[in-house]
Amino acid sequence: MATLLYRLGRGALRRRRLVVALWLVVLVVAGLAAATLRGPTASNFTMPGTESQRALDLLADQFPAASGATGSIAVKAPADGQLATPEGQAVVQELVQEASTLPGVVGAVNPFQVGAVSPNGRYALVQVQFATGGDEVTDEQRTAYEEVGAAVEAKGWQVAPGGEVLGGEPEIGSTEALGVLVAAIVLIITFGSLVAAGMTMLNALIGVGVGMAGLFALSGVIELTSTAPILALMLGLAVGIDYSLFITSRHRQNLLEGLSPEEAVGRAVGTAGSAVVFAGATVVIALAGLAVVNIPFLTVMGLAAAGTVTIAVLVAITLQPALLGFAGNRVLPRRLRSTVDSAAPGEPVGEETLPVEDRSGFGFRWARFVTRFRVPVILVSLLGLGLLALPTPDMRLALPDASTATVGSPARVASDLTTEGFGPGFTGRLAVVVAGDDAQATAAAVPQVTAMIQRTENVLAVAPPQLSPDGRTALLGVIPKTGPTDEATETLVHEVRDAVGGVKGAEVLLTGATAIGIDVSEKLSDALPIYLLLVVGLSVLLLMLVFRSLLVPLKAALGFLLTVAATFGITVAIFQQGHLADLVGLDTPAPLVSFLPILLIGILFGLAMDYEVFLVSRMREDFVHGETAREATISGMGHGARVVTAAALIMMSVFGGFVFLEDPIIKSMGFALAIGVAIDAFVVRMTIVPAVMSLLGDRAWWLPRWLNRALPNVDIEGEGLREHLDDRTPTRV
Repeated sequence: MATLLYRLGRGALRRRRLVVALWLVVLVVAGLAAATLRGPTASNFTMPGTESQRALDLLADQFPAASGATGSIAVKAPADGQLATPEGQAVVQELVQEASTLPGVVGAVNPFQVGAVSPNGRYALVQVQFATGGDEVTDEQRTAYEEVGAAVEAKGWQVAPGGEVLGGEPEIGSTEALGVLVAAIVLIITFGSLVAAGMTMLNALIGVGVGMAGLFALSGVIELTSTAPILALMLGLAVGIDYSLFITSRHRQNLLEGLSPEEAVGRAVGTAGSAVVFAGATVVIALAGLAVVNIPFLTVMGLAAAGTVTIAVLVAITLQPALLGFAGNRVLPRRLRSTVDSAAPGEPVGEETLPVEDRSGFGFRWARFVTRFRVPVILVSLLGLGLLALPTPDMRLALPDASTATVGSPARVASDLTTEGFGPGFTGRLAVVVAGDDAQATAAAVPQVTAMIQRTENVLAVAPPQLSPDGRTALLGVIPKTGPTDEATETLVHEVRDAVGGVKGAEVLLTGATAIGIDVSEKLSDALPIYLLLVVGLSVLLLMLVFRSLLVPLKAALGFLLTVAATFGITVAIFQQGHLADLVGLDTPAPLVSFLPILLIGILFGLAMDYEVFLVSRMREDFVHGETAREATISGMGHGARVVTAAALIMMSVFGGFVFLEDPIIKSMGFALAIGVAIDAFVVRMTIVPAVMSLLGDRAWWLPRWLNRALPNVDIEGEGLREHLDDRTPTRV
């Protein structure tokens, strides 16, 4: 592979104008396709095969009027008891009539007819039924709904439209641009050259542009969840910058060793490019592997992110060499350009002028310290990560609800007002669907079901049934005493299902946004251990191929597990338990979004293997060429520390930029990825790994002969390329 990439890099530089032109054409075509073919994104998280989804499908088939999105308008009178007066009832009736005439609305229910009035006579809930599902409600319909009640508010009443219909796509603003700005600053400091930094950033942005445009173009034919493009953007930016950084850094080293720009690019793509392809492949495999858990929206999210990573890899090994060809020696710091230009062909500039080769640098000093005090370093690191991981067993998963939305948002105002007047259970209503073979069977089953549910602990009330036109399907509203993400509500869902499971003559199914969230979270929790085992097994196999070793892959897998545990622990402590929540701008602690852990495992796996390969491949290279195990460890760390540090800081900056978004889902994803990269890069890969490698010594590279013969040689380190180039003498052009 290294030889193939070497030729690809040289060819891209020779035909740099053509390569750049082709990528620009791809970008323009993808952009036009996105503009013309883009479809809506979905904010719901359905789960085929679950009881809640079967109930929704049944409603859509037999009771379509009740299968659309619902809204709930909370009304607060200026004083207690005012709703009982004729004037108060007239105000509410005015609001009901206005709501029933909104575009897309089938009808609105007067709260006095269904008893949706608080005991103190100050609060009321107006239920609104839309004709279509939440994702099919147009922006115009949603805006009209949010503005309902303006005339009533002018009379001193408070009106807060809420409900599932307010669910929408999280917006991408200017805050995440801060992460990109920090990444650019890191590149400038690392390279000491505006040309090198700008070129690396431009390369990554073109790749992200192509990837995101292609994703939006496909949204017209596939259903994207609202978080899928955010994840793709987040990951595509981070890996795009990192992959270009690795190749540019190796290219600069080659130039300083006296190679011509064409030869330097070829060898950079052949060596660093091999690591980029491997790292990108691991990320893509891990993300695509989300399909094995058989959860459609998660599969789409994984494939969307995998697509942007694939584009980032292709851009790094083709467009980056072309751009480097245009830059020439300007990718070097100004103080080194004249030295390189004046050097004789093939004459190295000298290690003393190259910061990453300076053996007195921080990377070498840190490596010597870690290898010297390896046992204390390992123990302290393990103790620290263990303490960070302590909250992990308390992790709870749920889909977000309005009670955790940003303070001041329409959904949060409505949720808070509803809770204030009626209690938290009214924000997480359950829906029970009773479907008989005929109207008589349904009519006989409804009283039984109602009585069973009313006897269930933690049920506040059961609303009167709504019947389909043919009488075969009934819909019962169930109000729990606790909120949607409360553990008691989760228990209630299971108890209700157990209680009504024995009803004869009718099928009884429990659904609603709360039940759907519980079903999704439970299925994801069940899939998490399987996926983690798959990822860990994959890491061992891939690293065994790369390093021809048994202990190095096992060490890498254990390090990955430490990273995951510590990252979960910190995220739970802040986002679920509320410790230091103000530092990340979190309004309300809540259970983690149910798909965060499994996504985090897939993404961190690829990034962890990225840093592992970059550091350990240099250690193996030096060990194979005669250095002792300790010397090879120090050399690998010393040469790779600067680039890995820059890469990790860039990843953290890009991911951290999303923490400033208001959406709690995106905020938690950005934080978890940023802190996970920090732990894996600085604690696991740059501290524990060299300490363990020096402790293992020569044993680190042991592999049974029969296994060595059986494993294919993927040549990530470019040994075959070095043999291919042994008889070549580089000449400057």
